[in-house]
Amino acid sequence: MNKLFDTTAFRVSEQGLKIMSKQAEVIAQNISNQDTPGYNAKYLYFEGVLKDAQANTAAKFKKELNIETAVYTDFITNDQPDGNNVDNDTQQALFVKNRLMYDMLFNQLNSEFSLMRTALRKS
Repeated sequence: MNKLFDTTAFRVSEQGLKIMSKQAEVIAQNISNQDTPGYNAKYLYFEGVLKDAQANTAAKFKKELNIETAVYTDFITNDQPDGNNVDNDTQQALFVKNRLMYDMLFNQLNSEFSLMRTALRKS
């Protein structure tokens, strides 16, 4: 990565966009399998890892920011007699929330580029 873009803000945005894209895939998979007998909903877990990363010092962020994710399968909830536990309303709400987070991160990244353009014009 170019040193100009090697900032915490860029790294956080990059990792966040990757996570939101992966989460959208998981949610889409759940929605597409809502009528599949025996299918168990999957969820992407990264909040705990993100909180741990945020708790670290800025010096550790400068070394490397790699926010790990894990996909978990919900074997506990059984909403339907056929063993499928995908609730379409829940998945749609998660999809909307994920999209809003993606848009927020994308806008943050655009703001960083705008700041750089402004700084380069004034120098």
